[in-house]
Amino acid sequence: MLCDWCGNTNAQNHSCSVYWELPDGTRAIEIIETPSISCPDCSMVYQKEELVKEIEDQLFLIDCKSIEKVISFQELMNKPRLLKRNYFDFSTE
Repeated sequence: MLCDWCGNTNAQNHSCSVYWELPDGTRAIEIIETPSISCPDCSMVYQKEELVKEIEDQLFLIDCKSIEKVISFQELMNKPRLLKRNYFDFSTE
C-alpha cells in the first residue's frame, strides 16, 4: 500500500485510537479501533480523508450527548442518525 505521506509502498492497514472534538466543541472523545494506515518507513499513522469525512458527518448527524468518553469506531458508526445525511455539506465530492 502506498503511504500518502512519504510515498513508499510499505504502508499497511492498521487500527488505533483517535481523539476527536465534538462538533459543538464541548468535549473530545476517544474513538478506539479506528481504521488507519501505518507506515513503518516514516512512522506516520493516519486516516484517509474519506474516513475523516465519514466520522465528521456521523458526529454531526447523531445525538452527541449520548456518546461516552470512549467509543469504538463501529459503535459510533452504528449510532442512529437524527438526519439521513449532512444537508450542510456543500463540498463537491
